[in-house]
Amino acid sequence: MPTTQFYPWQSYRCAYDRHPPTGTASGPPIVLIHPIGVGLSRQFWQRFIRQWHEQENPGVIYNPDLLGCGESTMPRAAYKPDDWGAQLEHFVKTVVQEPVVLVIQGALAPVALACIARFPELIRGMVWSGPPAWRLITTPTKPSQQKLAWNLFDTPAGAAFYRYARREKFLRSFSERQLFGNPADVDQEWLDELHRGSRDLNSRHAVFAFLAGFWRQDYGAAIASIPCPTLVLFGKGASSVTRGYREAAGDRLQAYLDHLPHGEGEIIPGRNVLPYESTTIFVDRVGEFINRIDNISP
Repeated sequence: MPTTQFYPWQSYRCAYDRHPPTGTASGPPIVLIHPIGVGLSRQFWQRFIRQWHEQENPGVIYNPDLLGCGESTMPRAAYKPDDWGAQLEHFVKTVVQEPVVLVIQGALAPVALACIARFPELIRGMVWSGPPAWRLITTPTKPSQQKLAWNLFDTPAGAAFYRYARREKFLRSFSERQLFGNPADVDQEWLDELHRGSRDLNSRHAVFAFLAGFWRQDYGAAIASIPCPTLVLFGKGASSVTRGYREAAGDRLQAYLDHLPHGEGEIIPGRNVLPYESTTIFVDRVGEFINRIDNISP
């Protein structure tokens, strides 16, 4: 396991690890963007990284902790996608220092769009794993609603709720109901990692900013103008945590393909956390995609 490394950004200390390839083939570096949730951090990607190396895929993997998560500084802030986009812009320009492929989990797709807006010349391609339903990612919430939700979370009652939500019983129940296609896949490795990641109560700020909906905007036009190849993968059992958003995985995928100018996609086994629950086939598809775009001149 690589040693955790740190880099400064603004007044913060941000963590990442770097995983060199196990084979001799070269390829574009990969930057992984982890999801936001109770206890989630860059450790979400450990199964992906292990499988990537077992298959001797090319390319260095950079696995950063977003601000407010893992071993990065956890300020009390109402994080928005562009905040994390600015952090990743600095990371790619000062640490990686060459064009990358972004691999993004779930509702962090707006962070990928913030990255495209900020440093498109340094993004060779993107992989979106289970992004939000099209209607969800193109329906904004009012800033007043977002602020109200944040103010409710940012209270002693919110801190008490976070203590409740990080209990193993709650984490197991939520994971079985909302994330995994097979409850048996909610294993102890997953639960232990969420427990470790949520021990610092300050980790609640990023989670509450996400729950408050600061990421909820209309991203239709931004998606339609993405200049790089983009692979979208959905699980057969894909579902939304947000109530009222029900549609088949094929319909979700098609909505993205109808709007992405350089998009491709596939339905694979699993539900909402494909890099963890369907690791082998997810790695296969990502590897194939990167190999294709690597054969195209940047």
